[in-house]
Amino acid sequence: MSNQSRPADNASTGFMGPLNRFLERWIPSAMTFAMALTLIVALMALLITDTGPVDIVQHWGDGLAGILAFMTQMCLILLLGHIVANTGPVRKVLIALARIPSRPTSAYTFIFVVSAVLCFFIWGLGLIAGAVLAREVAVQARERGIKLHFPLLVAAGYSGFIVWHMGYSGSGPLTAATPGSFLSEALNGQTIPVSETIFASWNIVATILTIVVCGLLFWLVAPKDSDRVYELPKNVGSEEQTKIEHEISTPGDRMDASRTLVLLFGLGLAAYLVIHFARGGSITLDIVNWSLLALVLLFSRNVIEIIHLTKNAASNVGEILVQFPLYAGILGIMKETGLIAIFSDAFVSIASTSTFGVLSFLSAGIVNFFVPSGGGQFAVQGPIMLDAADKLGIDPSVAVMALAYGDQWTNMWQPFWALPVLAIAGLRMRDILGYTTVALVGSGIVMMGTLWFISL
Repeated sequence: MSNQSRPADNASTGFMGPLNRFLERWIPSAMTFAMALTLIVALMALLITDTGPVDIVQHWGDGLAGILAFMTQMCLILLLGHIVANTGPVRKVLIALARIPSRPTSAYTFIFVVSAVLCFFIWGLGLIAGAVLAREVAVQARERGIKLHFPLLVAAGYSGFIVWHMGYSGSGPLTAATPGSFLSEALNGQTIPVSETIFASWNIVATILTIVVCGLLFWLVAPKDSDRVYELPKNVGSEEQTKIEHEISTPGDRMDASRTLVLLFGLGLAAYLVIHFARGGSITLDIVNWSLLALVLLFSRNVIEIIHLTKNAASNVGEILVQFPLYAGILGIMKETGLIAIFSDAFVSIASTSTFGVLSFLSAGIVNFFVPSGGGQFAVQGPIMLDAADKLGIDPSVAVMALAYGDQWTNMWQPFWALPVLAIAGLRMRDILGYTTVALVGSGIVMMGTLWFISL
C-alpha cells in the first residue's frame, strides 16, 4: 500500500483540483455564513429601502421566532433519522448489505445507489446509513482480500444525499404542502400537494436518471491502479451495535427495560399513520417525523436504548438548531423592509417562462453555500422565487422543485452536511471532495435538463 497514514491526493487532482482545494481551505463554518448573511441583508435593507437602522433591528428581532415550529420539525428529521440508522435491526441490515459487493468497481456504485434510495425516502437516515455502509463494505472487503479506495467509498455514501430534496422528506416540497407554513403567504394561503412536486412524474424520472448517471460515474472513476488505493486502516473494524447494559434493580428500571412498552407505542403510531393515509391524509413534515418516530419505537429494544441513541444523535442537531433563528431573522428583515419584492422584481426582469427553472436552480445552488440547510434556504429564498413565479405565471411547483434541486446540488461542495459522515469515516473534506464533484457534475446535467424540459 502506497500510503496508509492518509488517503492519496488523487481525489483533489485534475482540472477541478484547484477549485476543490480553494473551497476546502476558505469555506468557513455554516454558523459564520449565517451571521455574515444577516449583516449583508441588513446592510442591503439599509441602502436599498427607506427603512432605518432601528427598524431593521426591530424586524430582525421580531423575526427570530418566526419559524420555530419548522425548526423543530427539521431537527427532528435529522435526530430521528440518526437514531433509526443506529438501531440494531438497521445496523444488521447494513452489515448484511455490505457483504454483497464482490468486485471493487461495483462496490462504489452499490453504496451510492443504496444511500440515494434511503436519502430519497428519509434523508436523515440515508445520510448516516451511507457512511456506516461505506465503512462496513470496506471492512468486509478487507477481510476478503479485496482492495477498495476508502475515500471513494465514503464519497459514494455521502453523494446519495444528492437526491434528498427530491424525495419523501424534502423540506421545501413538504413545507409547501403544509397548511399554515411560512410559505403560505407567498402561496396566497394555498398549499402545493406532494403529488405535484415530490411525486410528479417528471421529478420521479429526474430522480431515477440522477441515480443512474451518478452511479455510472462512480463506476468510471474507480481507481484502476491498486497502488493508488487507500484502504481502511487495519485497526478499524465493524461497528455492529452491542447490547446496552443497564442495571435493573427497581420497578422503574424494569419499565425502562421493557420491550413491550416501546413496541406498543410503535404499533399505535404505525396504526395512526395507516388511518391518516386511509382517510386521504397528505404527507407533511409532521407525518414524516411520525413515520421516523414509529420506526424508532419499533426497532428499539427499550426506552434505555432510545435514550442512549438520542444522546449520540443530539450532537448532530445542536449546530443546526442554533442557526435556524438566524435564518428566521433574515426572513423577517426581507419581508418587513420589502427586499423580497425588490429581489423578486429583479429576478423577473432577467427570467422568462423558459429560463425561470434553470436560473432558479443555479441561484439556489449559489445560495446553498451561504445557507446550507435546505429549510433555512427556503425561509430566505422561497418567498422570493414563489413571488417571481406568480408574476411570470409559472406553476409554483416548478419554483419549489427548482430551489430543491439547487439546494441539494451544491451539497457536494458544501461541507456542512458532510461533517457527520466524515466523523464516522475519520476523513477530511479534501479526501472526498474530488469524488463528490463527480456527483455534482452528473446530477447538475440531469437536473438542469429536467427543468429546461418541463419549461418547454
